Order: sequence, then C-alpha cells, then structure tokens
Amino acid sequence: MSSTLFLIQLLNGAQYGVLLFLIAAGLTLVFGVMGFINLAHGVQYMIGAYLTFMYFGVTGNFLTALLLGLVTALCLGLALEALVFRHLYDRDHLDQVLATFGIILFVNEAVKVIWGPGTLTLPAPEFLSASLQLTDNLLYPVYRLALIVVGVLVAAGLYLVVTRTRVGMLIRAGASNADMVSALGINIRRLFMIVFGFGAMLAGFAGALAAPVFTLEPGMGDNLLIVAFVVIIIGGIGSIRGAFIAAILVGLIDTLGRSLATDAMNLIFDASAANQIGPSIASMLIYIFMAAVLFFRPQGLFPAKGSA
Repeated sequence: MSSTLFLIQLLNGAQYGVLLFLIAAGLTLVFGVMGFINLAHGVQYMIGAYLTFMYFGVTGNFLTALLLGLVTALCLGLALEALVFRHLYDRDHLDQVLATFGIILFVNEAVKVIWGPGTLTLPAPEFLSASLQLTDNLLYPVYRLALIVVGVLVAAGLYLVVTRTRVGMLIRAGASNADMVSALGINIRRLFMIVFGFGAMLAGFAGALAAPVFTLEPGMGDNLLIVAFVVIIIGGIGSIRGAFIAAILVGLIDTLGRSLATDAMNLIFDASAANQIGPSIASMLIYIFMAAVLFFRPQGLFPAKGSA
C-alpha cells in the first residue's frame, strides 16, 4: 500500500470512527444508565439524515437545515420515549428488543412512503466544498476533515458534561444505582427522558453529518447499529471515553483492514483468491478484536466507574 493510500484510509477510518462515536455515545448512555436495549437507535441516525435533506430543500442552507434537523430529531426522540419506550423500562430485555425492532420496521417503511425507496444525495455546505492539498498526490475534501474535527470537539464537550457537571453526576449515579438516586429525591424518569432525548439527538447529528458523505436510503442506520453495539462493548458500557477510543479503533481497523487484508492475502494466494478472501477476513476483524477485548477485559477497555 502506498503512503498516499494509507493516509487516505487513515483519515477515512478516523471519519468513520467519529460517526460511530456519535451513534454509540447515546447508545452507551441509554444502555448504561437505563439498562434499556434500544434496537431502534439506528433509525434516529437515519431520521437525522433525512430531516437534514428535507430542510435543506426548503431553506437551501446546510447549517440551518442541520439545526432544524437536530431540533426535530430531539422532539421525535422525546415523543418515542413518552409514547413507547417509558412503558418498557420495567419489562424484560426480550420485550424491549421486540418492541424496538417493530419501531425499526415501522420507521423504515414510513421513510419509504415519505421520501421514496430510492437513494438520495445531499451536497456538502458550499464553504466546506473545497479540497485541501495534504501531499503532492493527495487532495482531501475539507468537509471530511471538518467532520473529524467536529466529532472530536463533541466528544470532548460530552466528556466534560458527563464528568464535570451536575447533570453528568446524576447520569453517572443513575448508571451505578438508579434506585438510590430515586430515593434521594431525583426524578429518575425525567433523568431517563433527558438521557434518551440527548442520545437520539446525537444519533440524528451523526446522520446529518454523514448525509453529504454517504447516500441516503431506507434502513441506512441498521448496519451501523450493529457496529455501534460492538463499540460500546469494546469501550465499556456507560463510558464516554471508552466509546470514543473504541469507535476510533473500530473505524481504523475496519477501514485499514479492507485494504491491508487483501494485500496480506496476496502474499499467500494468487490475486483472484486474495481478492475473494481478503474482504471476507476484513469484515470479521472488528468482531475478532471485540472477542479479544472481552477475553482479556470482560468489562471493556474503559468501563464506567462503578461497573468494574
């Protein structure tokens, strides 16, 4: 692999990792604080992308569309929490899985009805549409670099909120012992609602940022949800720091692995066989990494305080 291609894959891996973090951050908070398995978290990512696309068509301004999409995603997340999810908190995990899977089916079909089953594209904002000369042979889109920077800033801000504010203290306390927090006079249901709404908004934010990079299609968040669960297991359930580090690692392993695995197989097999075996091995790398982490650190790399 050339140095230019390696740098491209490195940046693409970081970008993918940042998007995974934005999805996994809300998921790890919901799972860590509430013990709630929300398979429908991926549809919030999809909704964020489609809402940004819709508002861009109305306003013609990406930042305005992004803001409106975030507000709407937050409202829809709170509506789902009030109408569906809060009635499942005291139910077993099987009920939660079945109910949230039903929401996935419903929302995916609703998206097909509203926007159609075909793929859609959203242009990057004009002020970020240029490319930056990183090396003599490499022009890299400014928007993708901005996406990485924004993701890192959001991760830092979220970490500070969780570790340095009263709301963060309550979230961490709720993750450790929700009954005790409730006994101290804190409205635990309201805390759950805040956590759920914020998690939905983060997933919607990830979808909005990803819209100019990937095509929009029904079910676009389903595969990412599986990888997001891998991220929170590797990082440690309930840990923001763990989710960020694990997301970057998973993004790099997945992106670099798709190129390096084929190159490695070329050393053993002929080109035709290597091109078939390499991608198959690459698709397993993140799950092999997860298995290795669980073998040595069952609680994850950076478990939330009180969970280990």
